Amino acid sequence: MNIKKLIFIVIIILPLLSLSQEEKKFGIKFSGFVKTDVFFDSRQTTDVREGHFLLYPANEILDVNGDDINAKSKFNILSIQTRLRGKITGPDAFGAKTSGLIEGAFFGNIGTDINGFRLRHAFVKLNWTNTELLVGQFWHPMFVTSCFPGTVSFNTGAPFQPFSRNPQIRLTQKFGDFKIIATALEQIDFVSTGPKGNSPKYLINSSVPEFNLRFEYNSKNQETGKEVLFGVGGNYKMLTPRLESSVKDTSGYKIYKSDKKATGMSGIAYFKYKSKDVTFKLEGVYGQLMYSMTMLGGYAVHDRDSVNGFQDYTPINTLSVWTDIHTNGKKCQFGLFGGYSKNLGSNEKITGPYYSRGSNIAYLYRISPRVIINSGKFRIAPEIEYTVAAYGTPDEKGVVRDYKEIGNFRFLIGVFYFF
Repeated sequence: MNIKKLIFIVIIILPLLSLSQEEKKFGIKFSGFVKTDVFFDSRQTTDVREGHFLLYPANEILDVNGDDINAKSKFNILSIQTRLRGKITGPDAFGAKTSGLIEGAFFGNIGTDINGFRLRHAFVKLNWTNTELLVGQFWHPMFVTSCFPGTVSFNTGAPFQPFSRNPQIRLTQKFGDFKIIATALEQIDFVSTGPKGNSPKYLINSSVPEFNLRFEYNSKNQETGKEVLFGVGGNYKMLTPRLESSVKDTSGYKIYKSDKKATGMSGIAYFKYKSKDVTFKLEGVYGQLMYSMTMLGGYAVHDRDSVNGFQDYTPINTLSVWTDIHTNGKKCQFGLFGGYSKNLGSNEKITGPYYSRGSNIAYLYRISPRVIINSGKFRIAPEIEYTVAAYGTPDEKGVVRDYKEIGNFRFLIGVFYFF
């Protein structure tokens, strides 16, 4: 009788033990870092979150004596980039390996929400042999995760580098060393601007997502540590700035339903070479409606119908190039970032308001050397950013004339502890 009970218990427990061992392969693994930035600016700046995300120096504002009010230095210490990440693994589905990721930081969603926990990434992935499907919130495909600046500053090279995270559906197909990446995406935190300020509704109301198509070649030699990466891509975006227009006559205001669009095309090309000792990166972007990517540009009113108030829009053209080079030492790295961005104006005459970033800026450039020192899980990283904005007056096509360069030095020390 005891033998029968023992056999019965073994029969019941063995499958449970096997299931328990299988389940231990899956779950969530947490990682991240604690980060504090200590920084000094030589003048007032255009930035986000108490100066933490630096874009460029603020323009001159002269008082009655001709003194520049913005020529005032500032200093701050912030820990809002402290980050928590959870990598999720699970059993196969539809013949594919499954995974997920959730990541957040204490950057907040708006200035008044600073220190608030903010969702950065949240996605699931299905991986077959040569195909990957990603659904969720992740980097915009013009932020190439295999080729972006290695700066200490959280701006990661913006506004020279496209910087945006978006809800999306992304399909990647591999052909050996080649891959094609197709993405449909919307906006949430990094949004376009328009008549009612910054909002994702201009894209939402177009009823068509933003589309991106990218082609990439990546060759790696595991023995020598060399890597060559090259890619090109295109992006299409359509916005609906207004759902209605109005005109005033003797009887008052008349309201008309409006469906006018602002459309833009953008292109990107990038290159990376990595050896055992050095990594070199180069990227160029020519774009329209680039406001939502934290770059110069946007759109403006080209024409207005006096009968019904309908407005035609014209995109602002933006050119940007950047390069980044750094050593690959595990304990100490030296790096240098350089970027240039040009406001090319519009192809058509502008008659109405601008919905754009830096419409009075002719060009920007930045030079930024850095040193990264690692010791175990601890990192200290000093960096200098010298950023110049050429402020002037836009002409009838939005090309900025009679500009004057305004510069800012930022001295930054980042302190990290990884876990």
